[in-house]
Amino acid sequence: QVRLVESGGGLVQPGGSLRLSCAADGSDSRWYSMGWYRQTSGKQREWVADISSGGEPKYAPSLKGRFTISRDNDKDTMYLQMNSLKPEDTGVYYCREYYTHNWGQGTLVTVSS
Repeated sequence: QVRLVESGGGLVQPGGSLRLSCAADGSDSRWYSMGWYRQTSGKQREWVADISSGGEPKYAPSLKGRFTISRDNDKDTMYLQMNSLKPEDTGVYYCREYYTHNWGQGTLVTVSS
C-alpha cells in the first residue's frame, strides 16, 4: 500500500515561489506516472500536471510556464516548482500515483500579501 506525503506548502507573497514535494513510501512508485492536483476556493479539484516514470511532463495549459513538475526516482519523490505565484493559486495541492490511484493528504498553499 503506497503512502504519499506532500510537503512544502506555506504562505508566500504574490510573485513568489514555492517547491512542493511528494514522497512515496511503500511502493515502487518510480515505475509509475504521478501527478499533481489542486483544489482552490470554490472549485472542484483540478489537474495541474503529470509526470511519467521516465520524467516526461504534461501540464494544464493555464499553468504551463509557471509550474514545473519533476521527480527523483532514487528518492521516490516528485516535485512541483511553482513560480510567479498568484492569489488564485491559493489552495490545497495533492499528489497522486496512477497505479494505485492513491492520494496524499494535501499541502496548503496560500498566496497573499
